[in-house]
Formats: sequence, C-alpha cells, structure tokens
Amino acid sequence: MKVVVLLSGGLDSVTALHDALRAHEVVAALSFDYGAKHHARELPMAAWQCALLGIPHSVAPLGFVGNEFQSDLLNSGGAIPDGHYEEESMKRTVVPFRNGIMLSIAAGFAESRGAEGLLIAAHSGDHAIYPDCRESFMEPMARAIREGTYARIELFRPFIEMDKAGIVRRGAELGVDFSRTWSCYKGNDVHCGTCGTCVERREAFLLAGVPDPTAYASTAPLPSKPR
Repeated sequence: MKVVVLLSGGLDSVTALHDALRAHEVVAALSFDYGAKHHARELPMAAWQCALLGIPHSVAPLGFVGNEFQSDLLNSGGAIPDGHYEEESMKRTVVPFRNGIMLSIAAGFAESRGAEGLLIAAHSGDHAIYPDCRESFMEPMARAIREGTYARIELFRPFIEMDKAGIVRRGAELGVDFSRTWSCYKGNDVHCGTCGTCVERREAFLLAGVPDPTAYASTAPLPSKPR
C-alpha cells in the first residue's frame, strides 16, 4: 500500500519510517514546523533520514500554532521542565490538539500524493500526558479520515500499544542510526539528559539493552517513574 509517514525526526517516527518500508511503499514523509524549541535540531534529522532512504520529504509550516497556542514546548512558552516523562509537570509541554491538527492536514496531503494510508508513531508511553496519542482518540480520527477522503485513507498506528523500549529494539533490528534522531525538547547543541523526553530516551535504551549513541550534557541518575 502507498503510505505517507508523519516524520518529526524523533526516535519513534524515524523507526516508524524504516519499519513502514518493510510493509508499504512510502511515497512521502511529512514534517511540521509549528514553532517548537527543538525544531532546529529535530527537523534536520527528518531530512537526513529521508535523504538516506530516497524518500520525498515535505515540511508544512504551522506558524499560527507557535503564535497563538499555549505550551512550554513552543518558543513562545516557558522553560522545559526536567523530570520523568510521565510526571504531571510534563503536561506543560503538550501542544493542544497537535495530532488532530497534523493528521487532518496529513490526510489531505496523503490523498493529494495518491496514497492510501497514513502512518503515525504514537506509542503507549505517550498515553500518560497526550490525550491525542491514545487509541480512544486515534480510532475515531481514523474513521473520520477514512470517511472524509475519496481514497478512504487508512490511519496506521503500529506502535500504539508498544512502549519506547520496544521501539528502540525494533529500530535496532532495522539498523536505524539512532544518532541521527532527536528527542530533547530544549533544543540545545546536545541532548540535555534531564528533560522528560531525554529521560524517556535514556530509560528506553537501558530497558531495551541497546547501546545508546546519544551524547548527553548530563547522565545524572534517572528519576523514578511516578506512581
């Protein structure tokens, strides 16, 4: 099946891109620039992966999100919190209805590219803080995309029940160069090692038993997962 992959340049979406090539014909990858602090580091990773694989890559500008939405993930927001990914404080980095907006645009993009499917890398670790990453959101969104397109585009979410460690293991099986992925929400020259997404990344490699090629500014002991 011809598919479009939503590609942020992060570990999850890059692994999903490589995984999709095993089962589908990937006609394009679509990234979004919505004014996040880490886009200058993350989006070049998406471009690099697409160039490696010979896949057309497009970036959709969503400047209104950065200008009008409230989230500490955005350049217009406050400081990125440190701590475990599932702590209450990480909700400050949620961009309201981000996946709903992106999937709506991606559905039109996919149909315009002659695709029959759309693939997103949402996973079980996202469920704690992102309501638009849960299957309770994805299932009706998939139905809306299918019913709202002439091509009856299918929404694939292969990692929806998989944790981050499982994604790392899958990426290792596929030969993904994890050094060419980006997670840190702070967007500095190297991963900070202490923000929620860095903690999640470090934890995932440890649990997966896969060597982590990432350079971190701090490798302080990982915080405990909240109850």
